[in-house]
Amino acid sequence: MVNAHDLLWGMTPAHLPADAPAWVVEAISAGHPVVVRRAIAAPGQVAVGVRGRLREQRYAALMPVAAVQRRVTPEALREETSSRDLPALRALEQLRPVLAQQDWGVSGSAGFELASGVEALHALSDLDLILQAPEPLGRLEARALLAKLDAAPCAVDLQLQTPFGAVALREWAGASRRVLLKTVSGAHLVLDPWQAVA
Repeated sequence: MVNAHDLLWGMTPAHLPADAPAWVVEAISAGHPVVVRRAIAAPGQVAVGVRGRLREQRYAALMPVAAVQRRVTPEALREETSSRDLPALRALEQLRPVLAQQDWGVSGSAGFELASGVEALHALSDLDLILQAPEPLGRLEARALLAKLDAAPCAVDLQLQTPFGAVALREWAGASRRVLLKTVSGAHLVLDPWQAVA
């Protein structure tokens, strides 16, 4: 069972379509992991994204489940450290005690770098985090948590993972009645991210 934001190793250029860009083939050939994305895939396949060196280099692909050799979850990365001194990594250090009682993980560029050793972060990178939220988080609690995240040395983008999809903490802590819930079938505007989308 794989989840969105898990990192997978084992994909080869042979799994890519013939028209895949050269940078995608290069990243896969270098042994970089791919990231599981939210999308419906056929049985035996998993929807993944390939990261390039540039921010705009993102490529959607499918990977056979049988090819997966290693899987690292965002939660497995929360205690990982790096010798690099960057705002996103300093923010991670600062937020570990804040999130200590929660089930959380590191995704995005920071997760990719901590898991693979491939430098993906730079001085202006955000820190992407995921917080498992099986039970509803009140909007006042969300605002209190957001205030702590906003004291970090870089922008922090925390996604609340509900049983039905993911919602941005910043949005849930905001004033809008409806928020965007990202699910495998796409994004939906909902009143309650902890309710199934009709």
